[in-house]
Amino acid sequence: MVAALAAAWLLLWAAACEQREQDFYDFKAVNIRGKLVSLEKYRGSVSLVVNVASQCGFTDQHYRALQQLQRDLGPHHFNVLAFPCNQFGQQEPDSNKEIESFARRTYSVSFPMFSKVAVTGTGAHPAFKYLTETSGKEPTWNFWKYLVAPDGKVAGAWDPTVSVEEIRPQITALVRKLILRKREDL
Repeated sequence: MVAALAAAWLLLWAAACEQREQDFYDFKAVNIRGKLVSLEKYRGSVSLVVNVASQCGFTDQHYRALQQLQRDLGPHHFNVLAFPCNQFGQQEPDSNKEIESFARRTYSVSFPMFSKVAVTGTGAHPAFKYLTETSGKEPTWNFWKYLVAPDGKVAGAWDPTVSVEEIRPQITALVRKLILRKREDL
């Protein structure tokens, strides 16, 4: 009896000590208006994480497609999470306030936007370090896209030459799977 009880306590202690593997939603980021946000608030939904730029040749095509995707699928089960970045061609030189104004005025952006960050190198935001390490794909230009599943794991990564429309079926399938799972839980 004592041995069984000790074994049970040992198992409970080991389980309590075991740490959950880190995922995308474990990080925090500053939003475009300067408020620290836990990405945990997006856990349980599908996210498309994109490093955006206002003065890139891909800007118009991607912003329009990202906003349409947000309109079609979000915000209850899906969100585009936009992270402005000035590392590639210096194509995002403006302030956060100017970036937000441009995106909202020009493209009626309704998806969450975060403060300008580095996405590569030693100064890269920790969330992007995670995305790069777990996908094995590092951004090489603006509008790199990472699909993050509801559990925070990376489900796909694409460079800017791959259009949002090309990956829409994968995003939609992940959202559909999420909705069906939620219905089963009711």
